[in-house]
Amino acid sequence: MNEDDLLFCPLGGSGEIGMNMNLFCCNGQWIMVDCGMTFADEWLPGVDLIFPDPGFIEDRRDDLLGLVLTHGHEDHIGAVPYLWTRLRCPIYATPFTMELVRGKLIEAGLIDAVELHEIEIGGSFALGPFGITYVPLAHSIIEGNALKIETPYGTLFHTGDWKLDDAPQIGIPSTPDELTKIGDAGVLAMIGDSTNVFNPHESGSEQSVKDALHDVVTGLKGRVVITTFASNAARLQTVAEVARRNGRKIVLFGRSMHRIVAAAQKTGYLKNWPETIPEDKARHLPRDQVLVLCTGAQGEPRAALSRMANGDHRHMSLAAGDTVIFSSRIIPGNERSLGRLINKLVLMDVDVLTERDAPVHVSGHPGRAELQKMYEWIRPKIAIPVHGEARHLRRHAEFADKMGVSHSLAPANGDIIRLAPGPLAIVDQAPSGRLVLDGKSLLPVDSDVIAMRRRMSMNGVVVIILMLDENGFLDSDAEVISLGIAGLAEDDPLMSDLLGVIDDAMAGLGRSARFIDRDVREAVRIASRRFLRRHTNKNPSVEVRVVRFEDELV
Repeated sequence: MNEDDLLFCPLGGSGEIGMNMNLFCCNGQWIMVDCGMTFADEWLPGVDLIFPDPGFIEDRRDDLLGLVLTHGHEDHIGAVPYLWTRLRCPIYATPFTMELVRGKLIEAGLIDAVELHEIEIGGSFALGPFGITYVPLAHSIIEGNALKIETPYGTLFHTGDWKLDDAPQIGIPSTPDELTKIGDAGVLAMIGDSTNVFNPHESGSEQSVKDALHDVVTGLKGRVVITTFASNAARLQTVAEVARRNGRKIVLFGRSMHRIVAAAQKTGYLKNWPETIPEDKARHLPRDQVLVLCTGAQGEPRAALSRMANGDHRHMSLAAGDTVIFSSRIIPGNERSLGRLINKLVLMDVDVLTERDAPVHVSGHPGRAELQKMYEWIRPKIAIPVHGEARHLRRHAEFADKMGVSHSLAPANGDIIRLAPGPLAIVDQAPSGRLVLDGKSLLPVDSDVIAMRRRMSMNGVVVIILMLDENGFLDSDAEVISLGIAGLAEDDPLMSDLLGVIDDAMAGLGRSARFIDRDVREAVRIASRRFLRRHTNKNPSVEVRVVRFEDELV
């Protein structure tokens, strides 16, 4: 790897959806584009958030000129307060995105430490050999942006997340003429969103969602609950307009809803936002005069909608004749939790509508029809698909080839790709991986702590306490504590057999080994695990503790 070349290296978001973190290098200096996270699933018990491992660029942070954020979705900014202390570089963003980041840094106690640069919409700035211009594009959040990155080797166009929408409700995206001018000036490489590459059509307009929601809500008699992604401020504005048209008062449930509305208003958006009803007052209004806008579109167990479905929300309940509208898509991996939530609502005789029942949601990512237009406008020499699983990236690269792009490459996290000079090629590998937030600690995803917790959650745990006399023999039967393993209660035959196995393991120890705690622990642990695997068909964690007679005297 020659760091004087023009290089691109994804550390997150290539081969997966979420955790976007991309690096560009030119003349030995680096910039990072986005610093995102994703949510953990049951494979990581006790863990909420997952981040890309920034170790590669952390080792080069003296040459890291800045972190440039394309927009405010969590998979692009969510890791900032957790990873910034490892990067310690300035942060650049447009006003709404910066307001969200500023709130995160305040919560993390970092606001006074971080150098923040707020860039106007469509604004430009320089970082070393990089000239960067924000290019507004439509997306499912305010201030979605592409980045035009000018370098001595040529111009790069990093699309960020985007779609085409002639009526986005909030914001003014760049026109085809403006994008064509970028292509006319010459683009070396386009690094582009691949999320919806399997959809042959355009994603649709927010205006169509407004019309559909109005049609659906008109005539409903009970309470109406609309759940959507809180970050989609245009959708929030649409819901507020639907409520006004139908003579309903808006009530917000969910911390992120309040946070997004406040940030949008502070940065000049949602100017006609209606007065909202306080949470504790909403239940006293007639049911046909309320429209609840809440979090929980993915079935999150702690979100407002799940608490309503469980009947344990402090301020709102649902009943037969009410309607819940999911103005959102199902994020892959959330099918089970969302299915459980919908079934709970149905059993309450609550009517449920999703995007499969009515056009109440449109995606924020481009289908192939939109990708085609972007390639026709930008006309890059090189296509680098990102923001997608391996199958998305491969399909996007094939599509770029059909669009006449000279060279394409579907990357994996850690690939160091030379864009110029010379031919497009993977020239090295950067260490890449994942970090998890475990309480207040950041750990590698493959750490012993996480592996042990996973094993315990799936197979249970056995703790064996050995009381040894001054000669290294068992002073009494071992004490066995079993958690999460069937058949190991105190009076079960299996417990008696396990105690016999422990006795045999102790009897097999040599004279000197009896006085070495490590040898005692290992002999009993191995014998016990073998026995439990054979008789329970499980592979529990086995921990052995040794207490000696002289320890008791102390």
